[in-house]
Amino acid sequence: MQFYIMTLFPDMVMDGLNTSIIGRAMDKGLLDIEAVNIRDYAFNKHNSVDDYPYGGGAGMLMQAEPVYQCYEAVKKKIETKALLSDPGTRKSPRVIYLSPQGKTFNQTMAEEFAQEEDLVFLCGHYEGIDERVLNEVVTDYVSIGDYVLTGGELPAMIMIDAISRLVPGVLHNDVSAEFESFQDNLLEYPQYSRPEIWHDKQVPAILLSGHHANIEKWRREQSVIRTAKNRPDLIEKAKLTKEEQKLAEEIMLEATGQ
Repeated sequence: MQFYIMTLFPDMVMDGLNTSIIGRAMDKGLLDIEAVNIRDYAFNKHNSVDDYPYGGGAGMLMQAEPVYQCYEAVKKKIETKALLSDPGTRKSPRVIYLSPQGKTFNQTMAEEFAQEEDLVFLCGHYEGIDERVLNEVVTDYVSIGDYVLTGGELPAMIMIDAISRLVPGVLHNDVSAEFESFQDNLLEYPQYSRPEIWHDKQVPAILLSGHHANIEKWRREQSVIRTAKNRPDLIEKAKLTKEEQKLAEEIMLEATGQ
């Protein structure tokens, strides 16, 4: 899978993504991540890419033309690659703009984006980007939460991490990506490792039983309990049995003191 990150700070994103699981996946050729410097497409001798916004206001705005030329360069790379593998193909990339105005990123979106061969991330800075180029190139507006950051680099790194984990082969154990938090809209069950007793706290006996069916049943129940306690908003979306639904309702009622 190929990621392109259009940014003013390529070193920032690559330094963060070149490590740990994502870095190893890049070394193995499972992921290809390229940070493209928007400033390389500036059209003035000072390489500036921002200007004052029309109508006044605080701060500077990223101009349309450098962003557009950067996008065109990335698009050409993607089209060239597609033509080599399938002559006659012309493919416009999916471009994600990181913005508080977008839909909030979640696991379902990560799974959807993981199906793409190429993803382009556009990272804004200053007071944002000229609306005209956004309208022309952006396909998806995505937010990572209801707060404001100095740029889109950190959100892009978060999304790439979440999406990459779903690419086959990136995790040593692909099953782990399948059963993590938010799968089926349930939080992950509590987990334990050695030693069996730590600070006088014992690992739940069921996990030492070796009875895999009972362990899976316990884990599922714990996921329902944890979700009902901590993220009751997810319960409505979860696929629960009647018994699990009753358990969740009891937990939520208890939490509200009813």
